[in-house]
Amino acid sequence: MTGEVEAAGEIATGALWARAVGGVSDSPGGHGGQCLNCGTALIGSHCHACGQAGHVHRSLGAIGHDIAHGVLHVEGKIWRTLPLLIFRPGELTRRYVAGERTRFLSPLALFLFSVFLMFATISALGGEIVPPDLNTQQREKTLEAMNLQLNKANGELARIDRERAAAVKAGRSTADLDQQRAVIDATKQGMEVASAQVKGGRTQSFTNFKTGIYRLDKGIAKARANPGLLIYKLQSSAYKFSWALIPLSVPFVWLLFLWRRGFHMYDHAMFVTYSLSFMTLLVIILSIAGAAGLGSDVIGTVALVAPPLHMYKQLRGAYRLRRFSALWRTMFLLSFAFVALMFFLLMLLGMGLMG
Repeated sequence: MTGEVEAAGEIATGALWARAVGGVSDSPGGHGGQCLNCGTALIGSHCHACGQAGHVHRSLGAIGHDIAHGVLHVEGKIWRTLPLLIFRPGELTRRYVAGERTRFLSPLALFLFSVFLMFATISALGGEIVPPDLNTQQREKTLEAMNLQLNKANGELARIDRERAAAVKAGRSTADLDQQRAVIDATKQGMEVASAQVKGGRTQSFTNFKTGIYRLDKGIAKARANPGLLIYKLQSSAYKFSWALIPLSVPFVWLLFLWRRGFHMYDHAMFVTYSLSFMTLLVIILSIAGAAGLGSDVIGTVALVAPPLHMYKQLRGAYRLRRFSALWRTMFLLSFAFVALMFFLLMLLGMGLMG
């Protein structure tokens, strides 16, 4: 039961953190009097100077209410935010950047909450985030799974080509089919590169690896003696420093719009944070689905198609791009996301070895 209790605690903590970051206030109270925070005369349920609610709780029951309200509602904002994040992410990003802040949960609040929820879910399901084992047997299994996904991608491409040929013959538009083909083809190319690396990759043995840096070599020696401790450090660092993915990713999005005016670093940061929130929630959903017995084929297909498709829709809606502009940016963004993730993992590894 300890794992379930810790997972529940992490979920509650994440919800409270999200409420704090999102600027959620206590329940409104009566009119009149003075603000207990800044002393300003109240003319409504909230102070017009600092924003604090006019009525504050001082009971144990209120604490339970705040926790339940934070987990289940987050002031109702999350239920207005999640549908748009999943189905119309570009519209959500554009509206939030344009100024609709009270209606939606802020990107950072949603990201923090989703990260808490992801690690709590992994903990509750008994999973662990561990470095990949690249021995011969594991490499064969990885290649087998990759080949399966590549075959599925080829099948989808063949189906789209048939439908496109029929559409051309009938004089119908092929824009949607071209869009689907480009996204799947870009994902397939990434899988082929990864498969080639796994097939011909050689890993350096921890036993003889030396860097010449005293602290790093000392950390490697400790990891060799106690690999479980290194894994724990990596998991803990990933949990604590997941926010670092945001500043690592923003410059890459900025590069995609370097020559276009009207967009600021803030806009790109909101785009990245909402996108990372979706990817984190996707991991949660797929983890639960896998634990519930959903086939690995379905999970793999969703994991292969959903991220690039979501990126495309968010790019097109958030920046009001045409299809081709959103499409080529999606292809580059997939590569940039992989690079940012590698930087993040290298940072975690360095912290784990030298910490």
